[in-house]
Amino acid sequence: MRLPLQISAAKNYFFGLATSGAIMMGGLFYFNPDDQDPDVPNSLETVKYSEPEKRILNEFDPNALTDNEWKNLGFSERQVATILKYKNVVGGKFTSKEQLKKCYSISEEKFAELEPYILLPEKSSSTSYRGFKSYPSQNGGNYQYKTFEKKTLKIPGKFNPDHFSTYDFVKMGFTENQANSIIKYRNYLGGSFISKEKFKDCFIISEENYRKMEPYLLLPQKTPENFEVKNSYATKKADKPNFSYESFDPNLTDLEGWRKLGFSEKQAQVIINYRDRNLKGSFKNLEDIARCFVISEEKFEEMKPFIVLNPENFKTTSTFKNSNSVAAKTADPDIKTDFSKIDVNQITFNQLLEFGFDEKSAAMMLSYRKKLGGFANRQQIVDTYDIDKNLAQKLIETAHLDVSKIAKYTLADAPEEWLKTHPYFKYSADKIIYHRITVRDDKKIWKLLKTKPEYEARMRLYLR
Repeated sequence: MRLPLQISAAKNYFFGLATSGAIMMGGLFYFNPDDQDPDVPNSLETVKYSEPEKRILNEFDPNALTDNEWKNLGFSERQVATILKYKNVVGGKFTSKEQLKKCYSISEEKFAELEPYILLPEKSSSTSYRGFKSYPSQNGGNYQYKTFEKKTLKIPGKFNPDHFSTYDFVKMGFTENQANSIIKYRNYLGGSFISKEKFKDCFIISEENYRKMEPYLLLPQKTPENFEVKNSYATKKADKPNFSYESFDPNLTDLEGWRKLGFSEKQAQVIINYRDRNLKGSFKNLEDIARCFVISEEKFEEMKPFIVLNPENFKTTSTFKNSNSVAAKTADPDIKTDFSKIDVNQITFNQLLEFGFDEKSAAMMLSYRKKLGGFANRQQIVDTYDIDKNLAQKLIETAHLDVSKIAKYTLADAPEEWLKTHPYFKYSADKIIYHRITVRDDKKIWKLLKTKPEYEARMRLYLR
């Protein structure tokens, strides 16, 4: 009985083994890694990534690519944004492969892949001129874009800028607008630059460019002393009225007399007020006349040989009946000036000393007032160089300031000499004179000047 049982057990054993083997083989066949979904990693193998699709590249101009075209080259949206931002930083256009390579969003491997197809020179040319470059595009057409490489001057040797045309200056390295401005400045001077000094004064020509050109300029070094600008826009001496001066006593000259000497009615009134109020009716010496701020140094030198100061015409008496007592009062050192009635634009040297300023400070204040043509606000008095600020503050709190007699102009008609000597205008004088050759509207001149707001505010104090 034991033998049949053993045979039966053996059959069951082998049958179970065969069944298990069949199931195992079926499982292995069903879960074959070769047929596995490529997106599902096999736990028994290292994860494998699919190779990116190989792009077909064509020649391209990086300055002409849109956002999507950059993405088509294999860049992410963030990388494209960085590349476009970098393009703006370098001036709005890539000028060379070398420059493009510096963009940190473009890896070395990526640049090496794209380089053969980039339509840009290897390096930027610092001496090239503006012009259009044309390159074939992907669709068979041409890309065109304007280059903006920085230029250096190409000096042809010894040359006379008086003989140069706009084209000649452009060929040398200036832009067309700069060349036109240089020609306009030459016309302003009367058709000739006259000297190296005048050529250098053209604000279009930088200090660096002038140094390069100076050894080659066929012009005299210095401007002739008798040179004066002759054109329809500039202020010419010939346009000024010619006065036939005769000897005159400034203490007897009335309003009409000062006007005949070339002063405006307002200026004449200022001179008379200065004489009668501040000097108590008389100019005692030439310095008294020279200190009047409406009389320029040039005008004073013209009048000086004809001024006659007759002591008999000095006003030493008063309208009061008892002239002796008044004279005694005038001579009394205890009599103080009532500074509440004094106009700071008329205050005298002696009155400043009486107020407490030393001689140097008083001279500085009067000199600064004369250069300005009168103080236009109280802060200017405090800002006078090298004076006692506390004492100046006390003065402006005590005395009053009359600004009604200050001579004011427009930018279009201000005298050249005034522009070049006024503390607020002299640094912009050449630009103002240059621009108003063709622009006669103050608003447009301001736009061309592009001065700092604080400088413009000071200048407007003396403009109508």
